[in-house]
Amino acid sequence: MIFSNTNSGVKMPQGTTPSAKKMRHRRKPDYALALIRLVFLGIVAAALLSVVPVAELSQNGACSLRLGVVCAISLAALLVAFSLRKAYEWERVVVLRLGKFHKIRGPGLYFLVPLFDHVYRIIDIRIRITDFYAQQETLTGDSVTVRVDAFCFWLVWDPQKAALEVEDYEEAVTLASKAALRNVISKNDLTTFLARGDLIEKQIQQEVEMQTTEWGITVQHIEITDIQIPEALQDSLSRIAQAEREKKGRTLLAEAEIAIAKKLEEAAAIYAHNEPAMKLKILSILNEGLKAGNSMMLVPNSIAEELETKDVFGLKALNEIKRTKKETKK
Repeated sequence: MIFSNTNSGVKMPQGTTPSAKKMRHRRKPDYALALIRLVFLGIVAAALLSVVPVAELSQNGACSLRLGVVCAISLAALLVAFSLRKAYEWERVVVLRLGKFHKIRGPGLYFLVPLFDHVYRIIDIRIRITDFYAQQETLTGDSVTVRVDAFCFWLVWDPQKAALEVEDYEEAVTLASKAALRNVISKNDLTTFLARGDLIEKQIQQEVEMQTTEWGITVQHIEITDIQIPEALQDSLSRIAQAEREKKGRTLLAEAEIAIAKKLEEAAAIYAHNEPAMKLKILSILNEGLKAGNSMMLVPNSIAEELETKDVFGLKALNEIKRTKKETKK
């Protein structure tokens, strides 16, 4: 994915502007709440008309006392109707009364005292994901320039603190994450980043939580998504990794040969004290060679002489048959 707007605190996909981002989080028109307000106003209007007929509200074209009372009641009903609000399940509403913190409202319907209560901010308590990165290449502990991209999973657990302790808690989380990322990069070397990413993520999370806990925000997880290093260093690391793999391969081969030698040593000790077992092993080897369909087999003289003397394969009988055939032909 291609990212733009690299000078901002939060990266956004190419073609996305801050205004478009705000539009995605804009609240949709609440038709249910509007219907409730209309029903309430209708009930008040019907009650007033049933008590005071329209013909009695005016006398000789001038507003009477009854008309003033009806207007006052209608205005009060209108204020009450528009003081009824609704919050979704994942929203918490910070209400101020005469400039001071009053209460956290929601979810569901809630009522505001007209002219006294004010909705300062609506806090989303769901888990959010913020992507962040160091604005410029940072030096690691072993003086290697790297660029690290990461995600921060966080949520608001105290809406009151998030609204009153910090001006913009979303931007504050982003800036705190970036600062923690730069600090962790400078404290660790490149090998740690490549081999122990989980350790780096925990260090970043701890540093961010030290600041955000006071704001009523907790960081659940930090995930490193990309580590960019110079191309020249990438070639060096590739050669080092290849050499390490070759070293491990040769080491494993040597260990296998040692294990095989130990087993052969044990087998030789057994065959040395058990002559029938040794002979059976020799016959087994010859049998495997014959099964393979080999037309010629190389056998040591000592083994061939021993097999001939004991006529294991009927070699003597075969030689006698050949001799008799030759004599008869003569």
